[in-house]
Amino acid sequence: MPVLAWWKDLAAREDRVGIHPGDPILLSPDYRIDEVLSRYFCRSSFARLAPETKRNYTDDYCLFFDFLWGRGKWWSEASADDLWDFEDWRTRSLRNPRRVGGARWNRGLAALVRLYAWAVQREFMLVNPVLMRSVVGRTGDPVLVPAARAKNARTSEVRWLTPRAFRRWVDVGLRGFGADGLPTAGWSGRLADRNAAFADLLFSSGVRLTEGASLLTVEVPRLQLEGGRYYTGCLARAVTKSKRARTFYASSVVVGEIEGYVESSRARVVRRAQASGRYDGLPMRLVTHETGRHRRQLRWRGRDGVVGRTVLTDATVEERMCLFVEGRGGPEPLWLWLNESGLPFRPASWEGVFRTANERCELVLAPLLSQPPFCTPHMARHSFALVMLVVLNHVMDRRMGLTPEERRDFRLLYGDPWRMVQDLLGHAQLESTKHIYLAPVADLQLRSLLADYVPAGGPVSEEELATLFTRLARESEGIQDLDKQLVAR
Repeated sequence: MPVLAWWKDLAAREDRVGIHPGDPILLSPDYRIDEVLSRYFCRSSFARLAPETKRNYTDDYCLFFDFLWGRGKWWSEASADDLWDFEDWRTRSLRNPRRVGGARWNRGLAALVRLYAWAVQREFMLVNPVLMRSVVGRTGDPVLVPAARAKNARTSEVRWLTPRAFRRWVDVGLRGFGADGLPTAGWSGRLADRNAAFADLLFSSGVRLTEGASLLTVEVPRLQLEGGRYYTGCLARAVTKSKRARTFYASSVVVGEIEGYVESSRARVVRRAQASGRYDGLPMRLVTHETGRHRRQLRWRGRDGVVGRTVLTDATVEERMCLFVEGRGGPEPLWLWLNESGLPFRPASWEGVFRTANERCELVLAPLLSQPPFCTPHMARHSFALVMLVVLNHVMDRRMGLTPEERRDFRLLYGDPWRMVQDLLGHAQLESTKHIYLAPVADLQLRSLLADYVPAGGPVSEEELATLFTRLARESEGIQDLDKQLVAR
């Protein structure tokens, strides 16, 4: 199209001014772009934030800027009174039907602190609308914090599902089963095997959304003839929250689900994309071979003939989306999870998959359950922690037949179940595992529950675990189970 001829070098011009894929671009209600704001997004510390943080902060900016627009103000004209009024409207005002709690407000406030501190430092503004106050920090030294920071912030709104509640959610929400537990005739779900395999991976391994969504095909464990019940894989440090490589464990069932997806629907969308030439114009890095035994390196060749190498554990999310290998029908992505067009399925898009599954569970199961199961990607991680704590306590306290003194020595040698779960989740602090993820469960004294409900000796059965989880769900708020949701109709 002739009208687009002027945009042929757009990518090169964006690169010269520092605009990169994923950088947000905000339009005002009258369709203007602010040059200073754009510079902040791509030339400040904001550009180095994690993709999910950038996405969340951008949503927070839009809310505050729209609030200012309603007052006839541009973002750079905000005053301290505007911020206090916004805090009242966001958290307390009855005029706002979607008020938020302290934790959500503090996140948005942190975004505004970062923006306006940068704007004042660069002299784009004279006065910072975010007032600060001095408080005593953990070390006893004074530190500055925003005056509008909420003091009643809850660190996390934790929810769990028992294994059978999660299985019902997957079957109904992702696989299209009916309320009777059988496949629905004529249900035309989109990539149901992909969605179910991804959800099961989160529930089985406890990996975070971005960590699981950014896996490459070469990073997924392969089923072995005698490989045991669990397989190990390695998460690259570039995609983990702690920026440290971490081992994850996935059950053999989940690994089989992923292999089934790769060989069926994934292969189908790849062949379709190859036949339609969908990969021809992409900024592709074609992996030619792999080197390194301890540090895996991918040698690749770009479309422009440039040859390079990438250390696998250092490959970012954006770089991973550009990695391809030569398949039987042409180039195909190394990115594991693909959309219907055969292109990488972005991590943020999984939120929509879970949301749609929740809506289907609500529609199908409402006649049978007072509270149909719902799930988010992070709830799958919470639930993994709950299951692992129960199982590890059983292995430690019941199955080995040790005396109390021997169990104490065993814990000193191999570690406490809490610390094992901490390692599996990749938490830097044990307090995060105990007080955020599993605090209500800890209050129930799991060891005494296990002593009552799990017989000593022998492997734990699904029926025994189901009985235990039923009691946990009954006595602890926030754990979803099917028993306490059944209602007579």
